[in-house]
Amino acid sequence: MYPEDLKYTKTHEWIRLEGNRGRVGLTHYAQDQLGDIVFVELPAVGKVVKQGETFGVVESVKAASDCYAPLSGKVVEVNSRLTDEPATINQDCYGQGWMMVLEVSDPSEVGKLMDAARYQEYLKEVGH
Repeated sequence: MYPEDLKYTKTHEWIRLEGNRGRVGLTHYAQDQLGDIVFVELPAVGKVVKQGETFGVVESVKAASDCYAPLSGKVVEVNSRLTDEPATINQDCYGQGWMMVLEVSDPSEVGKLMDAARYQEYLKEVGH
């Protein structure tokens, strides 16, 4: 349920590092809690984000939720498929449901993220 090759945030985003780039999305837990996602607001390509800063919004039948950047960097790609098919996040949150690709500006920030085992412990600690 939580792939080992990803890093996770306490705000339920994941990042898959590929060299100096990272593909970002929402965790299974986040999409499950939100329910059916009906709208996704993605950042503009070229936008610079800081770790922990809002980069977009997802809206579901239950609520709207901000999405936070797991690492600092520049947005080099967004998943425009989500504009027309936001439910892709519900169906394949670690695959086709990715949200953006960052060109990572400070690789040392990775140390602030959790691996899959730690993220699962964190979910238990916060009562999920």
